[in-house]
Amino acid sequence: MSEWIMNARMYAVAPEVEDAWKRLLERVTADAGIELKYAPHAAPKPLEELWRRPDLGCVFMCGYPIALKLAPVVPIAAPIPRADWADGRAFYRSDLIVRADAPYATLEDTFGGRAGWTVAHSHSGFNAFRHHLLSFRTSERPKLYREMVGDLVTARAILDGVRDGRIDIGPLDAYWHMLIRERRPELTEGVRILTSTEVAAMPAFVASALAPPQMVAGLKAAFADASSRPWFAEFADELLLDGFAAVDEANFAATLAWDREARVAGYDLPA
Repeated sequence: MSEWIMNARMYAVAPEVEDAWKRLLERVTADAGIELKYAPHAAPKPLEELWRRPDLGCVFMCGYPIALKLAPVVPIAAPIPRADWADGRAFYRSDLIVRADAPYATLEDTFGGRAGWTVAHSHSGFNAFRHHLLSFRTSERPKLYREMVGDLVTARAILDGVRDGRIDIGPLDAYWHMLIRERRPELTEGVRILTSTEVAAMPAFVASALAPPQMVAGLKAAFADASSRPWFAEFADELLLDGFAAVDEANFAATLAWDREARVAGYDLPA
């Protein structure tokens, strides 16, 4: 491969945030002694198309599709969010959001309403939500919601759907939620977090399985060292980061366990 690409679409919640990710990746790749080209891949283009490119050098990918082997990739490193719930680890969770003026006090209060999810290969937008709902199902109540709106695709569609009243509740990647609340507070003023799921391994930067091992090793080392570099403080504030952690496929095994638990219970789709 003559040219390798980088991209941060998953957490590019606004143009200036994507620019910050681009500049951070330029710093990391420079420290690694590697040259990558930033290749935009804006919504609504499917992320699967990006992940399956053979020229991936350093691109965000959700851990659930990594574990599902949706594309042949090698995990490199994952962000450590600047959040109490991350506890200094490369973890995230899903915030289950409702309208700020909704009467719900508990998750159970939303049952019988209308909920939504993004795509079936998303952990934050599907797998974590399904796992969280699983314990509330009974033989007498196998379906919790009057209507479940699927394939909304993006976190922004969940946010807008709740704000506009098209759905009563939906799952939002908590790190994505932090970033958009910081950069576009007008979009989150009308919603609140009702509850949140358990934490799981953060989405990670990945490279194609075809990438040279020395390139992957260089990127791993540069990400691991990023938080100690003089240039990092700027990005820590812009992107709400404490640093990066090295990851491999084993980090995402829990997402498959959650998937198996739901399927054994006959709960293939949130309902």
